[in-house]
Amino acid sequence: MEKVVIIGTGCAGLTAALYTARANLQPLVLTGLHPGGLLTTTSIVENYPGFPDGIDGYELMTRMQKQAERFGARVQFGTVEAVDLTKRPFTLMVDGEPIEAETIIIASGASHRHLGLDSEAKLEKKGVTYCATCDGALPMFRQQSLVVVGGGDSACEEATYLTRFASTVYLVHRRESLRASKIMAERTLANPKVKPIWNSVVTEVLDVKQDRVTGVRLKDIRTGAETVVPCAGVFVAIGHVPNTQLFKGIIDMDENGYIKPKRGTETNVPGVFVAGDCSDHVYRQAVTAAGLGCAAAIDAERYLAAKNH
Repeated sequence: MEKVVIIGTGCAGLTAALYTARANLQPLVLTGLHPGGLLTTTSIVENYPGFPDGIDGYELMTRMQKQAERFGARVQFGTVEAVDLTKRPFTLMVDGEPIEAETIIIASGASHRHLGLDSEAKLEKKGVTYCATCDGALPMFRQQSLVVVGGGDSACEEATYLTRFASTVYLVHRRESLRASKIMAERTLANPKVKPIWNSVVTEVLDVKQDRVTGVRLKDIRTGAETVVPCAGVFVAIGHVPNTQLFKGIIDMDENGYIKPKRGTETNVPGVFVAGDCSDHVYRQAVTAAGLGCAAAIDAERYLAAKNH
């Protein structure tokens, strides 16, 4: 039986692994479908403390894993298919095999919501991105026209942030007004570099043949008319989907599926803790996920210490 099983190997999961390993709890860390989490899809991370020249996202996660393994964490490729949290020890089905655990740290992260276009998938990392704060300052986007897709707070934040680097930011939204909070919408639209394109959806990202983004094909949803907007990058900001479907009906969540911690990182099930983007829909940064992973590890360690005395 495992003392600690950590679900997820992003910043939250691997920081939790480092702390629980250093506490001599020999954590088992399950990678899930995306080892390293969302950060591995980012080319360069410039806002993680300690790397003045920036660091490749994949490289950062590899280093975090090595650091946790040095202290005895065991990383296993595997996806949790089902959980039984009704009795102790907890049981997780991992690729058809049962694993028993005294405590669980859920650090399963969130996935970017995609447009669902074939061209979008083919041009990911070649001009299509899902994080302005991660990628906006890259040389390929500087002094270029960029497109942000979305109409909520995160789309407004992305568009405003990109005005620091871009010549023009086209904000493409399917409605004729933004869904963002009033103050955020006003601030975004007041920026002279932001040009809204209303009542429109992206039907294709150009140009797969050139293997880089050269523009987007837009369709006006009222008239059906199509236009092409040239750009060097497409930032998709239509929300996140927390990877928590497995725990629906068992762990308390909000209406969007984000896990709601009770006190600290404790969930409504004693012995189950949560960290990172699967419970954080506000900040969603690598450094905040790492901080929450540290907190969950300390909470799990204290829970085990109290239980075993």
